[in-house]
Amino acid sequence: MGQAWRCSGLRWSADGPVLVWDGGRRSALTWGKRVAFGVEEGGVRGCVGARGHACPLGAAVSARGTGARCEECARLDRAHSVAADTLADDPRPYRVYLAWFGPGMAKVGITAVERGPARLLEQGAVCFSWLGTGPLMAARRTEELLRAALRVPDRIAYADKRAVRASLPATAAGRAAETAELHARAVALSGWPESLGREPFHPVDHVEVFGLTGVPAAVGEVAELVAGGAVSGELVAAAGPDLHLLTGRGVVVLDTRLLAGWGLVPAGGREFAMPVRALRERAGAQDGLF
Repeated sequence: MGQAWRCSGLRWSADGPVLVWDGGRRSALTWGKRVAFGVEEGGVRGCVGARGHACPLGAAVSARGTGARCEECARLDRAHSVAADTLADDPRPYRVYLAWFGPGMAKVGITAVERGPARLLEQGAVCFSWLGTGPLMAARRTEELLRAALRVPDRIAYADKRAVRASLPATAAGRAAETAELHARAVALSGWPESLGREPFHPVDHVEVFGLTGVPAAVGEVAELVAGGAVSGELVAAAGPDLHLLTGRGVVVLDTRLLAGWGLVPAGGREFAMPVRALRERAGAQDGLF
């Protein structure tokens, strides 16, 4: 690359993870592939804008944030999302899902039927099952009903998801057990909207898709990108936005959301040189530290 490239994120296709670049270029990622790039010398991380529009302020954003948007662009982006409840007239059918990320770590959510399992792959769900299908607002009401009844959150921090990836149950049946129990409790509840049809339990396991079988436990995660630094490693696994890279110091997790807003250039054969922090323990065990 003769000039700096800008990454617009990691996407999951039927063939696996793909890095997408501004302008539409896509880089397929396969296990064993070397992932290597540098960050422009003297570069500053800029806001990526919202809804396809450049940031009107040309604002700089924090290197540690995963959103890569200034406050104004973040507000605009969220205002047009399904999560904001501003799309009540969306005619597309939606699915309610139950996603599991590790022991004691499950959530209920919704996604458009046309997206298939993409949302679950993007979130790094280790196992999931559909719960029901229907109009958007019925799916939203069901999501709220089930979250309250099952006592599960609406979102789970990626740091917590990373903390349990090295200690997942060894079998697909073991990974599906908690999901099966929650699914049974969910479909037995009264109060579901009549327009939302319930679906039988059918667990989908992503451990093989993510390449997590037999992968060494990560020793740390990239804390932030820095101008003039470099990332270089062999891709051994990926889950959600995270790439697990085998480096000279062991497996390091790179959250690809940290790439947005930076100008990236060829690594030029350089070794891994980015700030790395230890993976934290699950938030419940360290509430006082964060």
